Amino acid sequence: MSADINPQEYAAFRDFLEHVSGIVLGENKQYLVNSRLRSLLGELGIKSVGELLGMMDRSSGVQLRQRVIDAMTTHETLWFRDQYPFEALKRMILPELTKADLPTLRIWSAACASGQEPYSISMICEEFRLEYPRRPLGTVQILATDISPTILQLAREGVYDSIALGRGLTQDRRERFFITENDKAKIKPAMMRQVTFRELNLMQPFKSLGKFHVIFCRNVMIYFSDQLKVDILGRIAEVLEPNGYLFLGGSESITRYCDRFEVSRAHGGMVFRLKS
Repeated sequence: MSADINPQEYAAFRDFLEHVSGIVLGENKQYLVNSRLRSLLGELGIKSVGELLGMMDRSSGVQLRQRVIDAMTTHETLWFRDQYPFEALKRMILPELTKADLPTLRIWSAACASGQEPYSISMICEEFRLEYPRRPLGTVQILATDISPTILQLAREGVYDSIALGRGLTQDRRERFFITENDKAKIKPAMMRQVTFRELNLMQPFKSLGKFHVIFCRNVMIYFSDQLKVDILGRIAEVLEPNGYLFLGGSESITRYCDRFEVSRAHGGMVFRLKS
């Protein structure tokens, strides 16, 4: 692949990426496109972004389009990211929800990448059961979605190497919730059974997913346009149960985009609660 992307190619690629994934590339991000696509284009012998766009336009380009989305999507994640959402879930939200004696607790982890977030939520629910045995939690159903089928397959396997295990996971949790397999470790079956993975593009309708008591949609909307943020947050509000909770990323705001939530401080961060 050439190191130079001409302005027309870059503009066309930006339009393509926003159309299929919602990701908005800023001005002069040609270097990012180069670095993310270099390996894929080298593998396929494609010499330019223009040639790539032409191949994706063909009816046979569906698989190639998905590989490009995979390459351009950020899958950076870690266990118990930022800590406060998980502390708020265990210390504030779960105690409140158990008062309602729910038979089933539904939590959605949107843009779950390789699974660390939904599995972290699963561990928190198990810790809550152990710490508060007199507060029955009921059945926990965690739906984890992502745009990438490739990364979802890795998440379903629940196997992580030593580098991934070292990112935010304490030794105590590693010993309690994982089975060691040589230099890797696998999530224990009890934690995996609470999580279901499903491919989903947040630009598409998701009302069919049903209702949720808690939604994690963290560190993904920073890549979207203001118009798409308004749309997604409005649709998230529709699938939250009354007084349900939403967690966004630490740098993400809701104020400009949706007035259906009230903001609360919780364990060093913010959580958004659907107004009744």
